[in-house]
Amino acid sequence: MVTNKRIPMQPEGDNLFDRVISILEQARSNAVRAVNNNMVIAYWLIGREIIQEIQAGDERAEYGKQVIEKLSAKLNHKYSRGFSTTNLRYFRTFYMVYSNRIPEIRHIACGKFKSSGKRHTQSGVLDAMALAVKQAGIERGFSPNLGWSHYRALMNVEHQNERLFYEIEAENEGWDVKHLKRQIHTFLFARLLKSRDKETVMELACQGQRLSTPADTIKNPYILDFLGLPDFQIHHESEIEKAIIDNLQLFLLELGKGFAFVGRQKRMQFDDNYFYIDLVFYNCILKCYLLIDLKIGELTHQDVGQMDGYVRMFDDKNLTEGDNPTIGLILCAKKNKTIARYSVLNNSKQLFASKYIALFAYRGRAGARIGAGTKVD
Repeated sequence: MVTNKRIPMQPEGDNLFDRVISILEQARSNAVRAVNNNMVIAYWLIGREIIQEIQAGDERAEYGKQVIEKLSAKLNHKYSRGFSTTNLRYFRTFYMVYSNRIPEIRHIACGKFKSSGKRHTQSGVLDAMALAVKQAGIERGFSPNLGWSHYRALMNVEHQNERLFYEIEAENEGWDVKHLKRQIHTFLFARLLKSRDKETVMELACQGQRLSTPADTIKNPYILDFLGLPDFQIHHESEIEKAIIDNLQLFLLELGKGFAFVGRQKRMQFDDNYFYIDLVFYNCILKCYLLIDLKIGELTHQDVGQMDGYVRMFDDKNLTEGDNPTIGLILCAKKNKTIARYSVLNNSKQLFASKYIALFAYRGRAGARIGAGTKVD
């Protein structure tokens, strides 16, 4: 007897066509990445050749200009475009900035450095960066995940180890060029340094941002230039909170690694009293909650005491197995140094206060940045 057996249907998206498409798309992606990687090395090598040609010739600046103009004309005649004098100067600068690199695509991990456990003073950020620059460089190749546009942006960063930090973070976090430029122009490296000791500056530069303690997540200031708040009026905390919620994805990027949004105006009851926490997040790396209290004015003792109470109550009522102690962050328009020094903020591992800047502008190269209240001191 002949029976008709039904061939089981393949699950949607799990057929031969989809699998072949997946293979081809991955192959194309790998090919594009390989081309970009090879062009980065080619531009570095071209820059080296230009430098060596100029150094071997006339020392006058006019000679270097002639070398680049003649080379540009010949290359454009052969390849039609892509080798303007401006681009050739970029290649020359690229080699000068990364002259200690190995012309290959590979990553060399940096060693680990010990920490003294001392916090930065506000005046020590630039000193720490200078200390990092004096450290011996480490030979390395170029990142397989960054293209020429990334390195064009990185070339504008003056300090060697600050530049290395952004390169590693862009690679590890998959930053596109636009986000890389924003992090450079908003002083991410300097803001992170303010909660670290000088001995860990090189570690930060070599390894990127690593989260092991609550202090590792804190920046000062936080740049909230994406909120779109008009600069001609006084804002209330509720307006800033709403603007953050409306731009939540960008705010999460500014907060840093591992944060997920939990809620706003979190209600907490203590006896017959109700308290409301502006914003609540959870860090999946540190496995702890972050409570944020927004203040439009200068930091006060009352603000610190209030956040201390919030953190204690939240720990008591909301933590579950596996959660670490909660972090409390007061975001204020102006940070009072005296209160920060003579309050529980000074030695607490859970309570922090940082300034926020909602209006920010920059111009020119990374070394010529300006902004409204952007001094990172």
